[in-house]
Amino acid sequence: MDYSIKIGGEAGQGIQTVGETVARVFSREGYHIFTHQDYESRVRGGHNFFQIRVSDAPIMASRSMVDILVAFDKVSIEQHAKELTETGVAIYDSSLLGKVETENCLDVPFAKLAVEQGGDRIMANTVAIGAVLGILGMKLDVLDEIIKETFMKKGDEVIKGNINAAVAGRDYAVKNCARCRFSLGEVHEPPPQNKVLINGVEGIGFGAVASGCKFYAAYPMTPSTGILNYLADKGKEYGIVVEQAEDEIAAINMALGASFAGVRAMTGTAGGGFALMVEGLSLAAMTETPVVIALGQRPAPATGLPTRTEQGDLSFALYASHGEFPRLVFAPGTPEQAFYLTNKAFDLSERYQIPAIIIFDQYLADCQWTFDGFDLDRLKYTDYRVRGEALNNLTGYKRHAFTESGVSPLAVPGESRHLVVTDSDEHDEEGHIVEDAETRIKMVDKRLFRKLPLIRAEVEPPLLYGSEKPDIVLVGWGSNYGIMKEAVDILSKDKNIAMLHFSEIFPFPSTDKFNYLKILNEARLSICIENNATGQFARLVRAETGFEFKHKINKYDGRPFLVEELVEEIKKKS
Repeated sequence: MDYSIKIGGEAGQGIQTVGETVARVFSREGYHIFTHQDYESRVRGGHNFFQIRVSDAPIMASRSMVDILVAFDKVSIEQHAKELTETGVAIYDSSLLGKVETENCLDVPFAKLAVEQGGDRIMANTVAIGAVLGILGMKLDVLDEIIKETFMKKGDEVIKGNINAAVAGRDYAVKNCARCRFSLGEVHEPPPQNKVLINGVEGIGFGAVASGCKFYAAYPMTPSTGILNYLADKGKEYGIVVEQAEDEIAAINMALGASFAGVRAMTGTAGGGFALMVEGLSLAAMTETPVVIALGQRPAPATGLPTRTEQGDLSFALYASHGEFPRLVFAPGTPEQAFYLTNKAFDLSERYQIPAIIIFDQYLADCQWTFDGFDLDRLKYTDYRVRGEALNNLTGYKRHAFTESGVSPLAVPGESRHLVVTDSDEHDEEGHIVEDAETRIKMVDKRLFRKLPLIRAEVEPPLLYGSEKPDIVLVGWGSNYGIMKEAVDILSKDKNIAMLHFSEIFPFPSTDKFNYLKILNEARLSICIENNATGQFARLVRAETGFEFKHKINKYDGRPFLVEELVEEIKKKS
């Protein structure tokens, strides 16, 4: 069983609310869910859609074809009716859009039923939700629970009205949809109590909370704003100070200040904001102050397509700032990876006193997956700072002391009799400004060459999925994890194929733990798949390993790959 539902309409019509509600129903019923959104950069008008894929087996990408289309505007019919499968159906309200004379369209009076059964036209979307569930042959018990939770503060009348509206939509669809033949497969086991439906920014936010983050500063900028909202919502419960800064320069400097003062700190932004943070990034490196930065990618340059997706900022994340110093760059492929990699970013950033960048894109930020909870025992939390009695017992303290590992003792100013000082200029072991050549060389060696091998040893190799000795290898990073995995599953029926997915990007993983280069060199065909125009990851692989991809699939229209689309592109190459 595998169905796709698309809800289309204008901004302001509640498209996201309808989509998320339907997804929550499926998730609580125990089904596997994948959702993605497409929306314009405007508060009202334009054309947006929310697409849901539901299955009784794990899924991680969206399909090109749609089984049920919910149309709240004419554009939805004009653009998406052609995407319907042979048995697919579009539902709409002719009183709002006019009559559509095709057999695959079902006229459902959303507005009329909302007024008659719910008492308010605003409940038209609830009617539509009921109609979708009716077409799929589902009961409304779970939806009733969600309605009660959602409208608890608005009182019994609102709850009752929405429940009645949902029932009306379901009954109308069941009675009038003669061509509907959909049936969700049975969930053989009850859904686990810890099953979660989560998107990428929630994965990063939850990872920050679980890692002991106590300060977050950011200026709102799509697609990173979701992290700001998530942490602001959790701030009081977990003791996190969340600050909406006046700009991105202030945001990173606030985070550095909080980190210097002794807490785990983070900031987040998109490409344009990261450009403003670059000086702060260098400051973090010179002062060896731990900080985690969430970098959300969208099509650029300049404002570009601010609500669309792209993997165009990888080179920027790798090489931004002036000077040479180590950094971490992680690129999660799922919300689950986002959770664990955020934890790893906090841990390694503080352990090695370096900036850590979590790079993601709008697609990952907004897409939702179902997971059977998170394993909290996998998390690492070590306070690497020198505090309390251990600090007081030191006969002397040097913030930037030369050590074999390059990692100096990290204390907190004001916690002891010792002076804790650093500087943005080159400095000596105590943190005071110097300009002599000998100290400069020793400090660069300490910050860069001594730390880098240790950091690289912490980086995990790419994930191999599919054949262990493949004829065809798909290579990608970040959010293309799910789409590549499904492509491998489909094509493995008649091809010897596998994928290599990189989520820990820099320092680039060595081949000591897993010789992925052997797989690349022995495969007949290696294809690098990226959502950018120039193949930034392919260039990185060549620079770090010498391996050059002769085949690439690049998509840079601001939209993600879809399953059928990528499969066809791979077939052309093979």
